[in-house]
Amino acid sequence: MPRLAGVHHIKLPVRDLARSEAWYGRVLGYHRVAEFIEKGSLKGLALEHQAGGPHLGLRLDAARAEASAGFDYFAIGVPDEAAIEALAARLDDLGERHGEVIRTRIGWILPLLHDPDGHEVRFYTIAEHTPRDPGHVMRVEDGRGLIDASARRTPPPHR
Repeated sequence: MPRLAGVHHIKLPVRDLARSEAWYGRVLGYHRVAEFIEKGSLKGLALEHQAGGPHLGLRLDAARAEASAGFDYFAIGVPDEAAIEALAARLDDLGERHGEVIRTRIGWILPLLHDPDGHEVRFYTIAEHTPRDPGHVMRVEDGRGLIDASARRTPPPHR
């Protein structure tokens, strides 16, 4: 087996670098650490999170941003149930629409937060409430229905 060390970074296509950078900064606390210039134009940004979130790349690509809207490519880990509940409260305070915190088979998930391009940003706890059986494949049925039913009625923010 090859040695792996987790996810290095996540890269998302966006329609507007400034708008996406502002949103990820305001909502999740990301800040710019690198700029990618091509033929004299800013085409991408690297963002970093001071409290351990994954590195995030934003790439100017309107067509791909449009095509990928609505899909949840990743889930950002949070330590435990208390941290995910605190995150949900922060999103409420900011007026950001999101789903309810859901107890899943092994941990807690906070789904249905969407960035300005419509990418779903999910959060999942690293701490698990139920030990996994290492020799058993877990089966999840109707997980999407549970997530869709968790939608909060928080009004969307003005963008």
